[in-house]
Amino acid sequence: MDAVVKFTSQSQGRDRIFRATQYACALSIYLLRKNSERKDCVAKLKSLEATMRAGRKLFRLGNTINSIEAAKRTMQLSDRVLCLCLTVANINRALYFICDNALWARNVGLIRDIDKERWSLNASRCYLLSLIMSLTRDVYVVFQLMVQRARDRHFRQKMDQHLSENPEVADVVIPQLDAFLFLLLDSLKSHPAVALDTVKNICDLFIPLDRLGIYQSNAGVVGFCGLISSFIGIVTLGQPKLQIKP
Repeated sequence: MDAVVKFTSQSQGRDRIFRATQYACALSIYLLRKNSERKDCVAKLKSLEATMRAGRKLFRLGNTINSIEAAKRTMQLSDRVLCLCLTVANINRALYFICDNALWARNVGLIRDIDKERWSLNASRCYLLSLIMSLTRDVYVVFQLMVQRARDRHFRQKMDQHLSENPEVADVVIPQLDAFLFLLLDSLKSHPAVALDTVKNICDLFIPLDRLGIYQSNAGVVGFCGLISSFIGIVTLGQPKLQIKP
């Protein structure tokens, strides 16, 4: 119970609960859209989704400063690739929050003379670039883990044993491909924080891609992917050891 209280007392914790609820509503609305007997339920879900979306904007009002501070920290990283990826990701995240805050001010009437659609598209572009750089960091980290793993004598013995115990693989699949996949899965299995962050970023990628029309899916796919990434965010926030670093 103490862990739940501590989690919900954090603005990030509340934001991720609201986010999970928002995308759960979006997915439910998509699944029930053709059910004429559930029109009242769909209407309530739409209202709840809108409430969750508006509530999340309040929680994100201070995130621009947090992203700028994060960018300052990542600029000090000695690894050039991590420095570039994380700094660009944090800068674009800050720009995304600026656009998001402007849209919130427009919705509540504090600002009237901005193009809502244009700012919304700019927010999606910044969000997309931030995710692309975060995924680039994930791929880079995974590659490093695979190189380290491949040099490990114990792992090479385990891989040789795997290939020898599955001789049919050589007849169906390219042996090198099977070895690569075995190395990849073993590396991710031994570093769950990297695996979770990669899955989360891939799921989140569908949201701006759909919004910008680059890869249009549907509300069900967006809702499902958003729900999965929200659950991963909740898990990693509740278990700091599952958060990727840096």
